[in-house]
Amino acid sequence: MSKKTLVFGASLKPDRYSNMALRKLVNYKHETVAFGMRFGEEAGVVIDTELKQYEALDTVTLYVNSKRQSAFYNYLVSLKPKRIIFNPGTENPEFYNILKENNIFFEVACTLVLLSTNQY
Repeated sequence: MSKKTLVFGASLKPDRYSNMALRKLVNYKHETVAFGMRFGEEAGVVIDTELKQYEALDTVTLYVNSKRQSAFYNYLVSLKPKRIIFNPGTENPEFYNILKENNIFFEVACTLVLLSTNQY
């Protein structure tokens, strides 16, 4: 079953984990959208540099460190995803509390591992 996913913090650099996750999501046939600091395209997915109101998101997978996340709290909550995945290096207890208050499930995990082990 396809889970529409926003890769938040997507990179055009193939050696970055966000890029690997984006490509793997596409390979696993998940509808994928992306936001990053540089506009471009990877694996047929446009990486937006403007914050868009994506509809019907199942998952947001974070690749932005905790210090930079606070600028995006309201935006990410407004998307009303079913869950947010905090990939290694993005852990953020302050944001966990905001998500709990808004009834948004979150998990500290690795998107690449979840996909590879059929737990996504």
